Amino acid sequence: MRLLDAMMQPLYWAVSGVMVGFHWLLGFVFDPNWGGTWALSIVLLTVVIRTLLIPLFVRQINSARNMQMLQPKLKELNAKYGTDREKLGQETMKLYKEEGVNPMASCMPILLQMPIFIALFNVLNSVSRTVVPENATGYLPTVLGHFFQQDATLVTSLQKATLFGAHISQTFLPITTFGATQIVALVLIVLMTGVLFITQMQLMRKNMPPDAMTGPMAQQQKMMLYMFPAMYAVGGVNIPIGVLLYWLTTNTWNMGQQYILIHNNPAPGTPAYIDWEERMRARGKDPDEIAAKRRGATKRPVADPAKVARQSTATESGASGDAGVQRQVIQRQQPRKNPRAARKK
Repeated sequence: MRLLDAMMQPLYWAVSGVMVGFHWLLGFVFDPNWGGTWALSIVLLTVVIRTLLIPLFVRQINSARNMQMLQPKLKELNAKYGTDREKLGQETMKLYKEEGVNPMASCMPILLQMPIFIALFNVLNSVSRTVVPENATGYLPTVLGHFFQQDATLVTSLQKATLFGAHISQTFLPITTFGATQIVALVLIVLMTGVLFITQMQLMRKNMPPDAMTGPMAQQQKMMLYMFPAMYAVGGVNIPIGVLLYWLTTNTWNMGQQYILIHNNPAPGTPAYIDWEERMRARGKDPDEIAAKRRGATKRPVADPAKVARQSTATESGASGDAGVQRQVIQRQQPRKNPRAARKK
């Protein structure tokens, strides 16, 4: 636990620094002690994190797409080596290597987000549970995050900040009196689980080929469609409202980012790809040419020299043959001279 805590310290430092930095900037426009100022700071923190993760998100989507396209080949391997699990594993890894697919790449953005999520949770949780002495302005050792530790006034401001009457640093549970904190937390939990469900449904219905909708992997994805929102709903009751706001923002970002990618660059053989082809043709563009450029096939394939030589020889022989036929036709068409008339002359 000490090792884990030491590893998390840089994240605590970064999360608190970005939050306090945005809070300082927004303080020139809004009241620094207003809950909306702290809420916007958390939203902007989420935007910074999600922007940094865009390259990984693209790799995640491409990896998930490649895995979908490999489903027919994986089914063939399973049918061929289903009884020999060791051979099936070897052939599957060989297929991944040949196709350049990394199954773990689709999990990387989630794995990288979890430490940030935990850091934000621990920072806000420590802020909400710290008892600040009256008129304190200095160092607070029980608070996580260097920039909150150094200024007790920031901790007091965040503790007292309210959004729609709910304290940002508080959680749905425990319930002493059902009030604004519980209502806002419940609304955020419903919204973030709903956005997550729509995001997963959008991926399954629009950007997955029909072959990928059957089999064990499809059943797992359908289970995740309902399991993850349920986990969000159950876990959300013990999460501070500020972290719920971060969670809702990142889920909304995911949904919008995924929609843009599916709308503009869908996976081949999916309903979204058919819609995209129709839009391209309606604009007078060739979808096949655009898809080839995206794959890097902007140049024509280089012909085999031996094949070119054979084609040239065949063309020349064919041309000479045609010329011979033409000469024979011309000779037949020319009038023959009468030998008697020639002798008389």
